[in-house]
Amino acid sequence: MTAQLIDGLALSKQLRAEAAARAAALTAQGHRPGLAVIIVGDDPASHVYVRNKVKACEEAGLHSLLERYDAALSEAELLARIDALNRNPSIHGILVQMPLPKHIDPHKVIEAIATSKDVDGYSTLSAGELMTQLPGFRPCTPYGCMKLIESTGFDLRGKHAVVIGRSNTVGKPMALLLLQANATVTVCHSATPDIGHHTRQADVVVAAVGRRNVLTADMVKPGAVVIDVGINRNDAGKLCGDVDFDGVKEVAGWITPVPGGVGPMTIAMLLVNTLESAERSLKSA
Repeated sequence: MTAQLIDGLALSKQLRAEAAARAAALTAQGHRPGLAVIIVGDDPASHVYVRNKVKACEEAGLHSLLERYDAALSEAELLARIDALNRNPSIHGILVQMPLPKHIDPHKVIEAIATSKDVDGYSTLSAGELMTQLPGFRPCTPYGCMKLIESTGFDLRGKHAVVIGRSNTVGKPMALLLLQANATVTVCHSATPDIGHHTRQADVVVAAVGRRNVLTADMVKPGAVVIDVGINRNDAGKLCGDVDFDGVKEVAGWITPVPGGVGPMTIAMLLVNTLESAERSLKSA
């Protein structure tokens, strides 16, 4: 069998069109959604990511505020800028692009963002809201992964899901979201002796470690849903994921490509979170 592709580009376009309609409705009420994006330093990849986020906002009708700073910006200056944005009623989401220069503590920066504007869902309080199933912002990448799984029509209830990776930004929140969907979840990581032992039993596998060929065809249960979060380069410099795509697609039932899978969904869910923040602020006004 050859797996069906889960088209993240197509799904993200649909979600972005829905976001544009929601943004237009809010703007008509005099409450245009606004996202502030801060980038510090000259990391080339970060500038590409930020440019894509700003473009997506503009296309969906959101107000986008991009602030670029030299790498010499002090931590105190960055925190002061975040504080000002926290108090700005026209801004509903604040995103500080990582990585930051070494002299700036990323944890301190994330915690400085008001929880009501933490559209990345990275703060300690946002993580606690996810853990306890309280309303809050879900980290964009795992949130997008859940939408991709949902798009296949696959029912997670009672199924076995394996997450490869335990990062605070993807692996851990991914496991929690799968648990909330009533899946039985196993988390594998660098200290797991035999990852294949677990993945061969899995109905769903999410690979999120940032290393090529973490998941190969012999590690996959026939018909499984495979979500590839990884972004890597192969020997020829071509973009690839954590999954051996050519091999695994001959075993899996569903699979995300790289590029064109999880990546576009991350930006789509950022828009969704920002709109949700704007809608909440309008209700509380």
